[in-house]
Amino acid sequence: MNVEQVRDAYASVAHLYIDLFGAAHQVPAEDLSLIGRHLTIKPGAVLDLGCGPGHITGYLRSLGVDATGIDLVPEFIAHAKATHPDGTYRLGSMKNLDAGDGSIAGILAYYSLIHLPPQDLDGVLAEFRRVMAPAGTLVVGFVHGDDVAAFDHKVVTAYRWPVDEFSARLARAGFTEVERLHRPADGTQRPQATIAAVLGGR
Repeated sequence: MNVEQVRDAYASVAHLYIDLFGAAHQVPAEDLSLIGRHLTIKPGAVLDLGCGPGHITGYLRSLGVDATGIDLVPEFIAHAKATHPDGTYRLGSMKNLDAGDGSIAGILAYYSLIHLPPQDLDGVLAEFRRVMAPAGTLVVGFVHGDDVAAFDHKVVTAYRWPVDEFSARLARAGFTEVERLHRPADGTQRPQATIAAVLGGR
């Protein structure tokens, strides 16, 4: 799995994805609340990595956050710019962020890490740490499972993680978990997890 494969897979279903998931009210309310609690950082820049249609970036901006959406998929960025013209959206990859060391107050990676092969996760978290200001906040959403394993995502291969193991990977990268949410499978959705963590602890 490489960046181009993920980009092309999402580009091929971009319009359907936007219809299904492209508005803030389609995000589970408890996740949206957690994101707001931990990433309402003022002043300070926040990156929404894998922002998709830009709906959560727009939500953060509605709370007064200096949020920028970044995504691989041109169709998502075009939609985000058209739908949220007061926002900042650009093409980019989380593996190589266009940001200076220690310059970012917060990062949201909401279901955008799930397509990373497990062996690539530590490197991406290290890149997050590089750009993060001291005591900066990271919020991640991912698919929970009993073991680290690939599964047949509707768009392109993705990976599930046990929540405790994902938290341990965050700790290895220098982030301390401060809150987690877990939603069990409900017949239509796989088990989901969201973690908020701060760089270096509190």
